[in-house]
Amino acid sequence: MKRSHFTSPLRWIWHNVELTSLTLLVMVLGGAWAFAELVDEVFDGNTRGLDTSLLLLLRDPENPDLPRGPWWLQEMGRDLTALGGIAVLTLAIIGTTGYFLLKRRFGTALFLLVSTAGGMLLSSFAKGYFDRPRPELVSHGSLVVTPSFPSGHTLMAAVVYFTLGVIVARSLPGFRLKAYVLSLAATLAMLVGISRVYLGVHWPTDVVAGWIIGAVWAALCLLVARFLARRGRIEHSARANLRGPME
Repeated sequence: MKRSHFTSPLRWIWHNVELTSLTLLVMVLGGAWAFAELVDEVFDGNTRGLDTSLLLLLRDPENPDLPRGPWWLQEMGRDLTALGGIAVLTLAIIGTTGYFLLKRRFGTALFLLVSTAGGMLLSSFAKGYFDRPRPELVSHGSLVVTPSFPSGHTLMAAVVYFTLGVIVARSLPGFRLKAYVLSLAATLAMLVGISRVYLGVHWPTDVVAGWIIGAVWAALCLLVARFLARRGRIEHSARANLRGPME
């Protein structure tokens, strides 16, 4: 009898909760916990030494005001950091939204706009709330006017590229295509974050915080998208369309 009572909840979960949705939920909760731990460490001052060491590692030992490497590498850093700027991200959102409108996936297009706009608002709120000063050890290789934590460029790049990635991946058949799109989104977000440290405008932990929040937001958006698709509010994924409306 005890065994029956014990296995009933597990059996209910097995038949009613999708593995993908459960994995996404774990990612959201785990990411939120990791961000909370990072905030405690940063604002208790425990990451100061590590932040300083990593920041100086990317600077010229003889003149810390200069990044390591030739002039073209610095120019490349500015090009990469622009991928996390408002203009580029807005163009990416508009272009992807237009794709879904042309495909007559109107629910997905609206969800894309709402989710990315929400992520950008989250970035602005977080920076104002934590209000961490910018690094003062080195000169800044890019114009900055806002607080440092989390990195706004990194957070918005992660939010937009990850969110675009997961929504576009839903419309593609096959694991390889989905993996390629998500890997491309992760690479873009990673390069933007590294460029912010390289240019001396952020502490490394600012960038890590941006990556975490962006990944959590994208996982949450995909979880919501799956929920809405099951209720007919947005279109099903390509795999679901091939296998039937309940996939």
